[in-house]
Amino acid sequence: MNNKQRWMGGVVLLGGGVLLAALLLKGKEEIHQNNIKHPELVEQVQQKNAKSDSGMVQLQGLTVDVETEKRLLEEQRRAREKAVAEQEARAAEFLAMQQQAEADAARKAAEEYAALNAARTGAQQSSDNIPPELVEDEKAKQKRLAEEKLTAQKKLDQQKAQQQSEADKKLSAENLKAEALRKADQERKAREKAAEEKKLREVEAQRKLEAQRKADQERQATAKAAEEKKLREAEAKHKEDAKKKAEADKARDLLENGDKQWMVQVALAANAANADSVISKLKAKGYKVVQSPTSKGIRIMVGPAKSRDVADVTRKKITTDASLNMKSAWVIDWVPLDRR
Repeated sequence: MNNKQRWMGGVVLLGGGVLLAALLLKGKEEIHQNNIKHPELVEQVQQKNAKSDSGMVQLQGLTVDVETEKRLLEEQRRAREKAVAEQEARAAEFLAMQQQAEADAARKAAEEYAALNAARTGAQQSSDNIPPELVEDEKAKQKRLAEEKLTAQKKLDQQKAQQQSEADKKLSAENLKAEALRKADQERKAREKAAEEKKLREVEAQRKLEAQRKADQERQATAKAAEEKKLREAEAKHKEDAKKKAEADKARDLLENGDKQWMVQVALAANAANADSVISKLKAKGYKVVQSPTSKGIRIMVGPAKSRDVADVTRKKITTDASLNMKSAWVIDWVPLDRR
């Protein structure tokens, strides 16, 4: 009986070992398939492992398309999670199969033990009369199964820890790569922004320079126009002065060399009313009166006389007439306006 139970336990252990070996072979086959499908990942891992011995980590070349790189990283993460989930499912299936095999073996042993007790006759064949070696074998079996279960659990935990460690390392490398990509993108944007700002500054400087040039041109044109206006005004004034000088010279020539008439100037009225008053007095005495406007007032004269002596006699007559009250008369040689 004991040999039979030992044989059954050996069969169970052998079946569990076969299942474990099958799982390991299947895992290696999947790893090999993943290596074939994703050679670039294998190369990355090999480069990382080769350079980790020297304490140096080299980042791969930056991908130009950031979105494509993110998408690839996301697909790799999903594939890694799927592989871990499948491995955990296979490990759980293996444990369930091992527990089921143990339960079947225990159930079969119990059935055989019950049949053995039933075959025994007499009161001495009670359930307490289990052979000591059978009890001892059962305890050893339970202990061995517990140890094997603990060992399998430890191996599973180690595999999970190793897979998690590898996943963390790979995620760290991917994060470093993503960070490098982000920094490179930021630097590129900063360079583009600096170039744009430089271009704007150059455009603004060119605009200011153009505005300054136009302002200088307008200022020069204004100064030139003012200079030309000043020249025209000076020329016009020169012509006017020349004209006035010519007229003065002509008048002086007429006075000095022309047909002169001797007049007695009796007053210089400030306005027309005063002039009319003086003229009325003189005409009342029978004098011929001539008035001539000047820049200082209205010149009132008596005459003309044919000679200076005749004019002087008239002057004395006017100055001695108390009713006229014109004691400041004097003789002048005068040329009428129509003869000037």
